[in-house]
Amino acid sequence: MLRLTRKIVIWSTLLVAGPVLAERAVLTVASFPDLDRAAKAAMPQWKRLHPEIDIKLVSLQYPDHHTAMTTALATGSGLPDVMAVDFRFIGKFAESGGLEDLSRPPYNGNALRSKFVRFSFPQATSSTGALAAIPADIGPGTLLYRKDILDKAGVSETDLTRNWESFIEAGKKIKSATGAFLLANATDIRDIALRSGLSDGEGVFFDSKGKTLVESPRFARAFELGRAARMAGIDARAIAWTNEWAAGFKNNRIASQMMGAWLAGHLKNWMAPDSKGLWRSAGLPGGIHASYGGSFYAIPKKAANKAAAWDFIMLLTANREVQLQSLRVLDSFPALLEAHGDPAMDEPIEYLGGQAARRLWRDSAVRVPAIAVNKHDAMAHDVVNAEFELVLTQGKAIATALADARVLIERRSRR
Repeated sequence: MLRLTRKIVIWSTLLVAGPVLAERAVLTVASFPDLDRAAKAAMPQWKRLHPEIDIKLVSLQYPDHHTAMTTALATGSGLPDVMAVDFRFIGKFAESGGLEDLSRPPYNGNALRSKFVRFSFPQATSSTGALAAIPADIGPGTLLYRKDILDKAGVSETDLTRNWESFIEAGKKIKSATGAFLLANATDIRDIALRSGLSDGEGVFFDSKGKTLVESPRFARAFELGRAARMAGIDARAIAWTNEWAAGFKNNRIASQMMGAWLAGHLKNWMAPDSKGLWRSAGLPGGIHASYGGSFYAIPKKAANKAAAWDFIMLLTANREVQLQSLRVLDSFPALLEAHGDPAMDEPIEYLGGQAARRLWRDSAVRVPAIAVNKHDAMAHDVVNAEFELVLTQGKAIATALADARVLIERRSRR
């Protein structure tokens, strides 16, 4: 009887424990298109390394993702284990206090700093020195242009890149000869010019003590150049990422775009696939080296699976093969220096007429200054954008616009 009772107890225990043993660990990753494709591409390798842990990928559109993550960090609920963060939001999220400091044990992320392009880690470092995220990809600034349109107008690449004045004059020739606009929007010149002359440790909108820089000569010059482009009639007045903007490339109305090197992939994959072989890549006008965008991965302090989250982040960012896979799948440029020495950097890019453009992007990336970020960068960008629009559309004086921008930025940053 005792033996039978013991068997019943054992079987009862197994029946109760069975469902528990069958449960699988799940790592939740929150991302956005097209970065979510990098996580999807890495899943087979993750399964080989961690067959016991499933990946649940939650992807929202770019603005919705960052809004959702902002709310989740503020409330402490609905947080993923791994959080993708775009460059525009990294300063805000780094200062939020809701992310793990990856410089501290058990992560010791700063030991990886020398393995990545030098400007990427400062972008993810808070004012207190906390490392909020690890960089996955970067956006070396480049000028993508339509060679066929330039040829028709008798304009050379040098005419575009010599300096800003030459760039604007070239735009006039292109408009006159072909009807195409050189720029999608005058803000393109402004945004790149704002990054001109920066040194390591400096910020675009704020200095190291949080003082607003918008009334500096750098901002005045950027506004003047943008206004000159609008007055010259060389911009299509299309707002980036709108349907009108994308259609401008597809319909041969926009002859160039200054942005991160990753834009070449967007042009190839969905914006202007029929223009294969017609585009080329060049350095930014005036020899400027700037970063335009980039992606990071962070771990919320209230994440449920921090050890697995770190392993997944390391796979996405510090694994050479996965970084190169993202380059091929997404056309995203690797932040990991080890990937820069791969023969893939020398491969001709068919969409760019066989140009080995990755060499140019690699050489530019190592010359980009390590500028600082601020939690109010996104807000400051929106304020500056609004004031610049008043300069363009209502003739507002640049000095007045910048003074008003400073006042509003200072007021909002004190909230």
